[in-house]
Amino acid sequence: MHPERENPPEDDAHLQTLPPSRSKDILMIYLASASPRRHELLCQAAIAHTVLHVPSPPGEDEPRLRGESPDAYVQRTAHEKALRALHWLGMNVDGAQPEWPRSAQPVPVHPVLAADTTVILGDDVLGKPSDAEEAAGMLRRLSGTLHEVHTAIVLALPGSDVHARAAAGPAKPAWRQPQSNQFMCDVSRTQVRFKMLDEEEIAAYCASCEPMGKAGAYGIQGRAARFVEHISGSYTGVVGLPLYETARLLKQGGVAI
Repeated sequence: MHPERENPPEDDAHLQTLPPSRSKDILMIYLASASPRRHELLCQAAIAHTVLHVPSPPGEDEPRLRGESPDAYVQRTAHEKALRALHWLGMNVDGAQPEWPRSAQPVPVHPVLAADTTVILGDDVLGKPSDAEEAAGMLRRLSGTLHEVHTAIVLALPGSDVHARAAAGPAKPAWRQPQSNQFMCDVSRTQVRFKMLDEEEIAAYCASCEPMGKAGAYGIQGRAARFVEHISGSYTGVVGLPLYETARLLKQGGVAI
């Protein structure tokens, strides 16, 4: 899994992607994520999109609130990513913070897809390790266990009639009212069972640097696939973007795919 919050170059506001359109009527969406795997998964599913690089806050992970369940946590963090993206696009959003950046250049308004992934062991949320030592500690905890990977996806619709707005061209001020923004959410929940890991395996994996920037200190799409005895749920959800749930959410939101 890879809920990476990679910080892109500040002068790179957005990057056009390459999946072919099957119809001239397909509505473009923004993917509010710097994760290359999420971009690759949308390309795999032939979902036309543009990667929206929104500068992320410093630090590895959003802190968990007191009494907040792991499931509520991942939904909140995905929702905040969507809010930040709308703010970056120049929309007014409820709850926007003064330090949130806006794009210096005008950016066309389209629906925004955001996602966040977390690894859950018991009631503990395993975020991204800060160093190899912390990564090794996480892997020791996951060794021989059945744990869960939750990926929340949020679709932000900047107004009630996306198709009409898209056809109308540049955004009008009336669209930029907080009450016009709509948010839809879904969560993929997958169980993953690890084999018992020995210290040599843990050390070698940490030395590869693959655990860094990944929740739970592993990426199932990489070398850590050797650790997985069984999964029950969505493989693409563990990678970082559950494609079935994503396609369903886009259709429910009126986005042509």
